[in-house]
Amino acid sequence: MNTRKTRTRVAVMASIAALAATLVAACTPSPADSIDYAIDGALITYNTNTVAGAASGGPQAFARVLTGFNYHGPDGQIVGDHDFGTISVVGRAPLVLDYEINANAVYSDGKPITCDDLVLAWAAQSGRFPTFDAASRAGYSDITAVECAPGQKKARVSFAPDRGFVDFGQLFAATSLMPSHVIADQLGLGDGGVTRPILDNDGAVVERIAQLWNTGWTLKPDLDLKRFPSSGPYKLDSVTEDGAVILVANDKWWGAAPVTERVTVWPRGADIQERVNQGAYDVVDIATGSSGTLNLPDDYVRTESPSSGIQQLIFAPGGVMGPPPARRALALCTPRDVIARNAEVPIANSRLNPAAEDTYTAAEGVGDAGPFVAANPDAARAALANRPVTVRIGYQSPNPRLAAAVGAIAKACAPAGITVEDAATDTTGPVALRNNEIDVLIASTGGASGSGSTGSSAMDAYQFHTGNGNNLPRYTNPEVDRVITGLAVTADPKEIARLLGEGGPVLWADMPTLPLYRQHRTVLTSKKMFAVSSNPTRWGAGWNMDRWVLDQ
Repeated sequence: MNTRKTRTRVAVMASIAALAATLVAACTPSPADSIDYAIDGALITYNTNTVAGAASGGPQAFARVLTGFNYHGPDGQIVGDHDFGTISVVGRAPLVLDYEINANAVYSDGKPITCDDLVLAWAAQSGRFPTFDAASRAGYSDITAVECAPGQKKARVSFAPDRGFVDFGQLFAATSLMPSHVIADQLGLGDGGVTRPILDNDGAVVERIAQLWNTGWTLKPDLDLKRFPSSGPYKLDSVTEDGAVILVANDKWWGAAPVTERVTVWPRGADIQERVNQGAYDVVDIATGSSGTLNLPDDYVRTESPSSGIQQLIFAPGGVMGPPPARRALALCTPRDVIARNAEVPIANSRLNPAAEDTYTAAEGVGDAGPFVAANPDAARAALANRPVTVRIGYQSPNPRLAAAVGAIAKACAPAGITVEDAATDTTGPVALRNNEIDVLIASTGGASGSGSTGSSAMDAYQFHTGNGNNLPRYTNPEVDRVITGLAVTADPKEIARLLGEGGPVLWADMPTLPLYRQHRTVLTSKKMFAVSSNPTRWGAGWNMDRWVLDQ
């Protein structure tokens, strides 16, 4: 998969797949009323644009609950969602886009979907207002203005000169747009909604908006459903005591009705094998090996495929792994070859071109990865100047594959004087690393337990840009920033190769992360399920949930 070649094109294959799924659904004589869908992340927030939300299972659950101008198809490609609205390019230098929301588009509470939602998404993710705990600024930071008359259906989005963001189809897409009227109503903002204080740079009001955007959509059993309206074919019905999210058909949806009335999304637990044996799950979408070796009953089908996310060691910004020499020491004794072999996949070396192993990978200076393939405890000890350290490595548990990886690191690094402690918990994630509760997080892009990837290498590379929310090591290097921002605005193969060649060696020297391997995904489906397909991005198999059919 070469994401750069498919950045802005309409994905015909995905459209055909969706049409085929609809036809299958139409021909199925008696579809079930309910489907059970298990994922490999926690369901902690409705807002998947925060640091913790982007790394959670929320994108897998809400791709057809919170819709946008585009969504990610089965290959991770951008597909226009014309039920939601349309995008017109009205200028190229500088880039100017006109967005028009469908005239019939309303939230499940009956309130219209308006351009105010675009203004909120831009404000939250542009970096202009640091109070927003946004996962990424990629693309949104290049926007200079969102022209919106509060309450209207149209917006003009203008980019800075020479900042024609190539992957603009990634912006204002599924799960990016939150219901701004919920915040406006809570704060009593009146007819101007969130748009007026944002465009007027009213710092005090914007700070209150940001606090609600950050924390106002926490998922818990006793939530107030009025604050969680839907813009898609499904809407949130309830959250169970054990963290599952129940979705039901949205009667205010203006497009084709979902085939199945009810979908229960289950966060990952320790009992997947038992639940599969019982036939309790109809669809399972998890990282390969994260639940051990799953033995399938005869009435299940398994599909495995690579994701766009890189499983990696992500170093804490402070503590024992704060200094680059300590990071290099741990990297030098980490047996990447053994870890990748145990996962039955090749070693991954890419940081700036992570979404696909393609012709650009060699340009990233992968030769600099040579000293970090096999464990070298002598070199690690020398890097630490014979100073023993203890390192807490965390990940979301239970996860047998990552537990084995930590065990391999502990064994290989002990001769170097590095004591490795397994600090995994069922809640370990980006926040634990950011708070220095652990020294290293093993996770995919942005600290995700799942793929974590946008499907765009240029977007994913922002995890190393200064100030980006999912830059969990808080890494900063002006040269790398220049490379990342350059990659975002070019489609020229020679320029991409040049930039990768400049940035790759710097990242190997500074070592903010250590890539291990490309996370592979396992999708299990009942043989009675139709229209389910994997997806390499963080939205996973849930990208077309409303077309799923379970034959009774």
